[in-house]
Amino acid sequence: CRQFFCLPLGSSSVPRSVLKQGQSSDRDTLVKAKQQRRVAGSCDQEVSVELGMWPEPSRSGQLEKIKNLLADNDRELIGDFSKPHLLPTVEGKDPGLKYISPGMLAAVLTGHFSSFVESSIVVDCRYPYEYEGGHVKSAVNLPLQRDVEEFLLVQPNVPLDARKRVIIIFHCEFSVQRGPKMCKFLRKRDRSCHEYPQPHYPEIYVLKGGYREFFQFPSHCKPRNYRPMEHPAFKEELRKFRGQSR
Repeated sequence: CRQFFCLPLGSSSVPRSVLKQGQSSDRDTLVKAKQQRRVAGSCDQEVSVELGMWPEPSRSGQLEKIKNLLADNDRELIGDFSKPHLLPTVEGKDPGLKYISPGMLAAVLTGHFSSFVESSIVVDCRYPYEYEGGHVKSAVNLPLQRDVEEFLLVQPNVPLDARKRVIIIFHCEFSVQRGPKMCKFLRKRDRSCHEYPQPHYPEIYVLKGGYREFFQFPSHCKPRNYRPMEHPAFKEELRKFRGQSR
């Protein structure tokens, strides 16, 4: 390392003739450097003090840092990396997904983002008996993967106005398993149909807390009711749909 970084101790990059009045000489600088070197102790520190600079990071380290920065930025962009997500998000269980709060969904449904959103599709991934017992008014019930493919990918919902967006919001009862799983499924199938990174639906979200938490906005629910998945009156339907989901 000394052969690579160190200049001969007797040489100086600044000629004595150009030293300003009051500036320390090469000899004074070298004495101070040696004093600092004895305190520092390591080979790398000695080299850097004698040169008056620290060694630059390795090329591989710089490339890794750039990759990490790009990855962080990509997580803040929609699926085609063209622009940031429109809706403010909250922290969720899966760091690879974007979650919104029940209040944010209520804001979408009441038109707070109509200037930017051409259409918003709420996908209810619960089983039909749950959906019939109470759901978000505008939601579509797509409990199975084939339902999602048929509804969203056979004839994709593409915005007519290129300046506006189509956003999709997935949820289930708690948005812990079925909703997030279906969200990932759509992104994977959507990407497989296109040249990367151009999906039909670049902006997709998961409703944090699911329908259970959203039920605090009953005016947006139809009927104004909440039927849990493990309702004792629907054990047979639960068994049937769990088998179809597998």
